[in-house]
Amino acid sequence: MKLQSPVLGEVDVAEDKVIEFPNGLPGFEACKRFMLAHDAEGKAGEDRPKVFILQSLDDPEVAFSVVSPDALGVRYEITLSDGEAAQLQIEKPEDVALAVIVRRADGAEANTPQDTGLRANFMGPLLINTAARRGLQKVLERFSCEMVVRA
Repeated sequence: MKLQSPVLGEVDVAEDKVIEFPNGLPGFEACKRFMLAHDAEGKAGEDRPKVFILQSLDDPEVAFSVVSPDALGVRYEITLSDGEAAQLQIEKPEDVALAVIVRRADGAEANTPQDTGLRANFMGPLLINTAARRGLQKVLERFSCEMVVRA
């Protein structure tokens, strides 16, 4: 299938690369089929995480930048309901990849020049079963994290 995306340009998407989000994403419920692409401009390095593009195949205007929370120094321990595990069709836990949506802070949010970096949605991580090509966004009611500061 061919897709014309404002973010990725013209892309040929193989059916075996389609990731289905049966319930869509909150606020984007009509977008159920996505592909994951590398951000060609995102040069990962010691100080930059590897960024991917989660591109909707149902609405080419919808695309999200996503990163692994590990790349940002955040570790999750998430408990799924039986329904969520069934929706993801999990056979092996190691098949599930975790990602968070990130976006660049705009001028209205940036109180200081140092605030113009990325904003990550840690309250709504994406879980993707890479084997079954199924995904969901888990909306968390509570989030706690441990932070290690090295000086």
